[in-house]
Amino acid sequence: MGLSVASGREAAAMWARDLTVSAPGKVILHGEHAVVLGKVALAVALDLRTFLRLRPSAEGRVSVSLPGVGFRRSWDTPDLQALRGRIAADFDESKSPSVEQLDALREFAGIAAGASAPESLATLAFLYMCLAISAKYGDVPSMDILVCSELPMGAGLGSSAAYAVCLAAALLMVCGAISCPLQEGEPTARWTEEELTLINSWAFRGEQVIHGNPSGVDNAVGTWGGALRYQAGKITPLKRVPTLRILLTNTKVPRSTKVLVAGVKEKILKFPSIMNPVLDSIGAISQECQNVLEAMPENPSPEHYPVLEPVPGAASMPGCLSPSLGNVPVPRRALDPLECRPLSRDPGAPWPALAGTDGIIVCLHSVSAEPSFCSTE
Repeated sequence: MGLSVASGREAAAMWARDLTVSAPGKVILHGEHAVVLGKVALAVALDLRTFLRLRPSAEGRVSVSLPGVGFRRSWDTPDLQALRGRIAADFDESKSPSVEQLDALREFAGIAAGASAPESLATLAFLYMCLAISAKYGDVPSMDILVCSELPMGAGLGSSAAYAVCLAAALLMVCGAISCPLQEGEPTARWTEEELTLINSWAFRGEQVIHGNPSGVDNAVGTWGGALRYQAGKITPLKRVPTLRILLTNTKVPRSTKVLVAGVKEKILKFPSIMNPVLDSIGAISQECQNVLEAMPENPSPEHYPVLEPVPGAASMPGCLSPSLGNVPVPRRALDPLECRPLSRDPGAPWPALAGTDGIIVCLHSVSAEPSFCSTE
């Protein structure tokens, strides 16, 4: 029998063949890093996705494979259940992973303290989410998980969040916490709003395992897609924003969100009188950008687009990103050798709107002759 919508534990019982879950990456247009400090961020989903394939297994084991990083691990389900019994006291989507829980998982998986390799973080996130979700909703069945992604890792495009969202959805479904929404004959399906909220909550816990203190915007975009305003945990979809044509250039210089956020906080503590006005400016820029984007479908005009552009010359400032871009000043080693300026002042030409540091350079095409629009509803 094919997959179909079911509730409660019927979902796990009806899961009897391969199933693929996918989630998109993201770009933060404004509010990069400042969002961690409670400021507004505007983020949009990309048409680059992470895919997770679930396959039932009769071997009494759970395996996870990420061929993109040459990684495969497997565990006997009785061993996972025994480990859960030792550390499951505080597992809940409303609680952050504890130091003691993560130390126990590292010891179980043979991961050194402080290890930051992608495969190490992916293992910890999986183990935490697997044990935490099964502690609340029931045992995870024997299965093989294969994860492939179109998103480069460590580039600021939300690859870890897309991974966490896929894991959360898959584990919640096989444990019976959410339905299997795919109807017979349908190629794709989405969960209900209530189920998406639960998926997002658990994905955020997975992000905490990987990044420590994430804002939550990445997993929110991975869960709901579209364009979102995010501030202090409150998610507001932007409705009928323009379709944005984005050029992504991979610098191949890895970035660590955890390190960058820590650096921003250090600057604020060291130079509060300088940085706090910058954060306030970023919040104002994000709000103005939201107003412009939401007004454009009703009254598209070339006058809207300059609001989205950086101040001329600001993008070439050595060693930092201008607050005019709606991002916190952070180092950008990969861009320093480049002349990073508007490529052309002609209508329709791309201009740099830089999201974050190193990793990916984001160029947003400006006005086109006949802009098309999409709805995120």
